[in-house]
Amino acid sequence: MKILAVTNIKGGVGKTTTAVNLAFLAADGGCRTLLWDLDAQGAAGYLLRAEPGERVTARRLAGGEREPAEAIVPSPWPRLDVLPSDPSYRNFDLHLAARKRPTERLLKMSRTLRDRYDLLLLDCPPGMSLLGENVLRAADALLVPLVPSPLSLRMLAQLRDFVAAEGWSDLLLLPFFSMVDRRRALHAELIAATRAELPGVLATELPDWSEIERMGARRAPLAAVAPRGEAAARYAALWSEVRARLEGRPALVAVPRPAVVPEPAPCPPVPMPRPAGADDAVH
Repeated sequence: MKILAVTNIKGGVGKTTTAVNLAFLAADGGCRTLLWDLDAQGAAGYLLRAEPGERVTARRLAGGEREPAEAIVPSPWPRLDVLPSDPSYRNFDLHLAARKRPTERLLKMSRTLRDRYDLLLLDCPPGMSLLGENVLRAADALLVPLVPSPLSLRMLAQLRDFVAAEGWSDLLLLPFFSMVDRRRALHAELIAATRAELPGVLATELPDWSEIERMGARRAPLAAVAPRGEAAARYAALWSEVRARLEGRPALVAVPRPAVVPEPAPCPPVPMPRPAGADDAVH
């Protein structure tokens, strides 16, 4: 099982929409996928229509009294399960700090899921925290959405320095530009400068389109409701790059980065699939 964390110290950079869309694409491509919503706001579970079942609190998880698998619920789509957030996650740091080896608890919890899933995707809360350090220790790769701004790029430098200081040479750091508006000179300048300095930045860019924001109203991944849309194609290109890096092979990026990207026309509403029944819950 590979562990991919979508993380950024800053909030409002597109972490949850990225996690939801990539989780769907991974599952749609045949991977047994679990999206663990680590943010107490529970946005990822909400977008995937995954209503929490039995409550499993952060205290019980951190203490080993309950296993993550006990809280997993199926999504409406095959091979995609969700471990919904809980309001108690806002105090996850406190419960982790009370345990031995507090920075390794998430890694220990994830081991119980290895035989069940091919991909564990973590949707992480913003900020620097003990939970965040747990994520860094557990993950095989960090997918970092970057809004083209000086503060966002400063955050990336801090993250790179921390990973280097810890000696985690096997941890993949996969930054990419999110919420891009290439009509803005500052965005274009910062992207060009960053790509020149850091060749490892992923090629795919996610534009600042209202079509992506509408996910909150549709409560579904873009490829599920508008598979032929340009926005869905962008996430497909991003997943292609990420998957290739996880598998250690070169990526072939199909989506170009034009100087100015027009926003696509809104897609008409598409009926949602019915939630999977009991016979469909085991993938």
